[in-house]
Amino acid sequence: MPGKNEVKLYIENGVYHIYNRGVEKRKIFQDKQDYAVFCSYLKVYLSPKNIDEISRQLANPKLSRSEKTRLINMARLNNFSNEIVLIAYCLMPNHFHLLVKQKSRDTIDKFMNSLGTRYTMYFNRKYDRVGKLYEGTYKAVLVTTDEQLLHLTRYIHKNPTKLSSAQGDPLYSQPSSLAEYLGLKKTPWVDPKEVLAFFSKTNPKLSYKNFLKSEEDKGLIKDLAID
Repeated sequence: MPGKNEVKLYIENGVYHIYNRGVEKRKIFQDKQDYAVFCSYLKVYLSPKNIDEISRQLANPKLSRSEKTRLINMARLNNFSNEIVLIAYCLMPNHFHLLVKQKSRDTIDKFMNSLGTRYTMYFNRKYDRVGKLYEGTYKAVLVTTDEQLLHLTRYIHKNPTKLSSAQGDPLYSQPSSLAEYLGLKKTPWVDPKEVLAFFSKTNPKLSYKNFLKSEEDKGLIKDLAID
């Protein structure tokens, strides 16, 4: 029998909470480099691909073989910048959360297969291991109400508070999109506008920060969250 949220209901323009964790709940991020690599893959897949610029660089006769190979591989990579919007994310030591909106029905599956396969190859090569990295296929659950959407972003952004070893403010102890929501930085491949539109028109970022501090309604998202 399929596990929780393994059977996906995909629709056009649907918003989904996507998550997965390591096999046997093992760590899938061992150090800062691992987090950075995963984020770099998100950036590559979700940023517009400039084929003209890649072609211009490939035309350089002084280009090294390794650089040429890198550019060719870059040109061949799948790109989802016109199909996937990353609304929020958080990376934890043994799992990750992505909140995404897809334009067509089958885009998430292609996106997650590309992301999961590429990161697994990196991780296995770095740590000299073989086999599966995740406990199973990724989970994806459709967000059906605006209320669920808002509470899911809070659930995702507050995940780091579960780490007892976090130093300083635990909200900022893990890579996440929280800084984009609070106006501390801008990342082109993260788009918080759809969520912030529900908050104060004069200062949505401060309004969202206050929302983070309010009590969570766990019952509202219990079927949308990781066990």
